[in-house]
Amino acid sequence: KDDFAFSYNLVKNVGYFSSNRDGNDDIYQADAVCGVDATILVKDAVTGKLLSDATVTWVNTKGVEKGNQMSNDMGEVKFGIACEEIANFNGSRSGYENGTVSMEKSKNGPKTIELNLTPIKPIITDREVILQPIYFEYNKSNITAQGAAELDKLVQVMNEYPNMVIDARSHTDSRGADNYNMRLSDRRAKSTVQYIISKGIAKNRITGQGMGETQPKVACTTCTEEEHAKNRRSEFLIIKK
Repeated sequence: KDDFAFSYNLVKNVGYFSSNRDGNDDIYQADAVCGVDATILVKDAVTGKLLSDATVTWVNTKGVEKGNQMSNDMGEVKFGIACEEIANFNGSRSGYENGTVSMEKSKNGPKTIELNLTPIKPIITDREVILQPIYFEYNKSNITAQGAAELDKLVQVMNEYPNMVIDARSHTDSRGADNYNMRLSDRRAKSTVQYIISKGIAKNRITGQGMGETQPKVACTTCTEEEHAKNRRSEFLIIKK
């Protein structure tokens, strides 16, 4: 049994073919498979920098989640979407406000759209510069990509206030030995200072010290995970503005 004599109607976007698959020669209709290869580029809305490690969720017009991916090192997320389907993409990343972008109905082929996320600005009080939480890897003091993004905001603030002097203080939670926590927090404070200096801030404008668990933000004996998280923090005190 054979299929033969295929023809395609470009106007109606449909094909026809002859076949004797059922024992008789008949004409069958073949609907075209249509899909859009959508690439979402996640960018910093201020600098235009491509953002990795952003979560992008594809949601249809009924609010149903169809897919979820993390952006790669090029800020890309890819989804295969049916033609004539409206798609909404919601983006989130630490240190940024959530963003969304929609893709209207499209024909077959690739399509690239941008999803811009606005960075959350630091809060400047009379006492300190407040950033989003800066996370370190467990038992380590090196600056992560997430931490660097937050510290870059401090660099920007210090460039806007050329006389500002900052004392960076690193705190741990109460888990672990006191001496160990003090040494770990001191290493993290020093890494923070070195990063700020590496971005062009004069070394006489930034100091740092580890406080260990000596100054908890939440005084607790049997602490919850939320309380531990509040105590495990970095502070940027304004010595001079």
